[in-house]
Amino acid sequence: MSRKPRRRRGKSTALTVAMGLMLAYALVPLVWLTISATKSNQTLFDSPGLWFGDGFHLFENIHDVFTYDDGIYLRWFGNTLLYSVVGAGGAAMIATMGGYALAKYDFVGRKFLFALVLGAISIPATALAVPTYLLFSEMGIVNTPWAVLLPTLASPFGLYLMQVYAKDAVPDAMLEAARIDGAGELRIFFTISLRLLAPGFVTVLLFTLVATWNNYFLPLIVLNDPDLFPLTVGLHQWNSMAQGGSGAGAIPILPLVLTGSLLAIVPLVVAFLFLQRFWESGLSAGGVKQ
Repeated sequence: MSRKPRRRRGKSTALTVAMGLMLAYALVPLVWLTISATKSNQTLFDSPGLWFGDGFHLFENIHDVFTYDDGIYLRWFGNTLLYSVVGAGGAAMIATMGGYALAKYDFVGRKFLFALVLGAISIPATALAVPTYLLFSEMGIVNTPWAVLLPTLASPFGLYLMQVYAKDAVPDAMLEAARIDGAGELRIFFTISLRLLAPGFVTVLLFTLVATWNNYFLPLIVLNDPDLFPLTVGLHQWNSMAQGGSGAGAIPILPLVLTGSLLAIVPLVVAFLFLQRFWESGLSAGGVKQ
């Protein structure tokens, strides 16, 4: 009897250590970025990476980020906000409606369509970037916000996730009762089903929001106007300038890259904290039997 508790303690300790290592792997770069954003350009190279240097230059760096090159960082931030909010919101709504239709309606070609969705999940997004550029070039929308927004609206994984979630989250009996009462399909969806699908909708929204906010390769290909760049492409441009030793006046570029990267993380953290309760309920709903 005494061996089983010891084995359980050993497994628990091993799991705790493993989780601690994974947590450190995720947090150490963030800690380094936060500390580095408080340093001047000279202190970055003279002080340890995981400790503060002489002086606290965070607010000075933030001021330089917002004012450098006529405040182009704010334009990049606005572009990223536009691409992420419109793209992620539209993708989550389309995935919710499509997943609900695949789960609750019986129509010709449903299984084939669902197989196409599963196949689309296995295709990496980078493999579609060049064909997307060629297609958009023929359409004449290259170097416009539509070139970033339209691909974002397609989320095969979100569609699959909502199909699985809607299958159990929306009772068939409730839909039949609404139809008997004379409600149309659109009214049923927006007044009944969408409320039940809200946790899944928020989950897809968060996944898509993070993917769109961190999207780099597609905007790099389809955009060439710096005024349309998102933060990922703009910060990479600054980083290339820092590596090349170029800059504007006496302002060094490297602290701007680090501080700008730290500021770019803040909206994602706020979004996760604000939508956390919806996300948690969405993850736990599948484990409760109706």
